[in-house]
Amino acid sequence: MKKIAIFTSGGDAPGMNAHIRAVVRTCLNHKIEPIGIYGGYEGMMNGNFTSLNRAFTANLISQGGTVLKTSRSKVFKSAEGREKAYKNLQKFQVDGVIACGGDGTFHGANLLYEEFGVNIVGTPGTIDNDLFGTQYTIGYDTAINTAVEAIDKIRDTADSHGRVFIIEVMGRHAGHIAMDVGISTGAEYVIVPEREIDIDGLYKKIKSMGEHIRTIVIMGEGGMLGGANELSDKLEQIFGLESKSTILGHIQRGGSPSVKDRVLASHLGLAAVEALINGKTNVMVGRVHNEITYTQLPETWEKKKNINDYLYKLSEQLA
Repeated sequence: MKKIAIFTSGGDAPGMNAHIRAVVRTCLNHKIEPIGIYGGYEGMMNGNFTSLNRAFTANLISQGGTVLKTSRSKVFKSAEGREKAYKNLQKFQVDGVIACGGDGTFHGANLLYEEFGVNIVGTPGTIDNDLFGTQYTIGYDTAINTAVEAIDKIRDTADSHGRVFIIEVMGRHAGHIAMDVGISTGAEYVIVPEREIDIDGLYKKIKSMGEHIRTIVIMGEGGMLGGANELSDKLEQIFGLESKSTILGHIQRGGSPSVKDRVLASHLGLAAVEALINGKTNVMVGRVHNEITYTQLPETWEKKKNINDYLYKLSEQLA
C-alpha cells in the first residue's frame, strides 16, 4: 500500500472528522500517502482528489460534520458513473479506499469491489446505528445526547402546562435512537419502526397519567402514521386529545462529537488502515465490546440489527 484514499458519503455524522484524522495519521505512521476525496462518490467521479498531511488534521478531532464534505449521488448508481470513479482511482494510483458512511455508502463500495476489484473497507459513519456488525456507529452517541438535551428542555414546558408532547427523533427505519432517547428522558411511551403503533394503547396510557400531568412520547421518524404531526392529528380526530408535536430534525446530526464518538472514530480509523495493509477488503470494520470486528459489506445491510428485547421491557416497565 502506497496510497490510501478516504471519503465520507451519505448523511454527515459527528465524529467523521475525528475518523479522517485517525486515518491520515495512521497512514503517515506507516509511510503511506493519505488521499482525501472531496464530496463522496460525486467527488470520486469528478476527480476531486488531494494529498493530505498531518497539518490538515490539526484541531479536526473536535469538529462536527465532515471536512471532506459529502453527497448522495444518483449518477454513481449507473455503470458509467462507477466506471468513471474507478478510472479516477487508477489515475491517482490509489491502492486502497476507506468509505465512511451508512448502508447506501456500503452498497456503492460493494459494487466497486465486485465490478472492478477495488480494495475497499467500510467504516460505519451514521447516527442511525442501524448497521449489522458493530455495536455502535460513529455519530450515534453524539446524536442521542443532543436529542436528550433538547427533550429535557421541552419537558420544562410540558411540566408547566401539563401537556402531551409527541417528539420525533431521527433514525430512518431503525428505532435505536428513539429507544435509547425514550428511556433516558423518562418518556411515558416510545414508538419505534420495528413495532406497530397501538394507538388505542397509547391513548389509554396518556389518560392514565391524569389531567394536567405532562406526558412525553418519543417517536422514531420511520414509525407508522406518517410521523409526529400525523399522530398528533389522529389523537385529536379519534379521541379529542390535544397534543403538541415537535420534530427535532437535523440538529441531531450536528455539533462537536462526544468523547465516545471521538474514541470510536479514532479506533476504527486506525483499524481500517491496518485492515487494508493486511489484505482485507469488501468488509466493514466495526467494534463490539471494544474488540475490532470485520463484517462482509453485504451482511451489514442484509442482516437485521434488532433492538434488544430487554430494552422494550425496560421502556414499558419504567414508563
